[in-house]
Amino acid sequence: MNRTERIKVLLVDDHTLVRDALAIMLKQVDDIQVVGALSSGEDAVNKVNILMPDVILMDIMLKGMTGIEATRWIKERNSKIKIILLSMEVKKEFVTAGIQSGIDGYLPKDVERHILLDAIRMAYQGGKYFNEAITSLVFEDFYKKEKSTLQTEERLKVTDLTKREREVLALVANGKSNKEVADQLFISTKTVDTHKTHILDKLGLKNTAELVKYAIKNKLIPME
Repeated sequence: MNRTERIKVLLVDDHTLVRDALAIMLKQVDDIQVVGALSSGEDAVNKVNILMPDVILMDIMLKGMTGIEATRWIKERNSKIKIILLSMEVKKEFVTAGIQSGIDGYLPKDVERHILLDAIRMAYQGGKYFNEAITSLVFEDFYKKEKSTLQTEERLKVTDLTKREREVLALVANGKSNKEVADQLFISTKTVDTHKTHILDKLGLKNTAELVKYAIKNKLIPME
């Protein structure tokens, strides 16, 4: 990176003190420019194409749309934007869902300053930043799940379901309620309803019961 090139960073956190503290700290760094500080995932999704950040520091537990759901929306529309999730705690389900959404890094909020800066610079340059603790916690299980997902995709070649629709289908067919599906995939129940409607339309089915029968008959879900 030459001396005139600055990394444009967008902050997304619903705690004003956290946003202000990050902004003050990052504004002291020569190669970083803070282009915005937002309080919600919805704001991030709506304003990202206006602010055009290189890297987003995204809180996970936001009011309304979660940071993970916002990440998925942003990445589907502009995969070049790098997103690092920030969390009060390191939880396997958060990290795994984040990776599946396309994050470029994951850091606890109590991380040291130099590590945060290293993560921003690494993500900007196209790398991924996960410290050793997070790597050992998640990646073995994650790759097992990815292998399982690939096997499921092979069985779904006759359909045109999206990856997210296949995830919803598998969970619903295994007896999960809309709320349970929403919690596991870090999306809203309204989004689950929309996915279920699309799945039923694409498969020519009328209701959830027919969807379950279809999934079992066509071996679209693993049977224990």
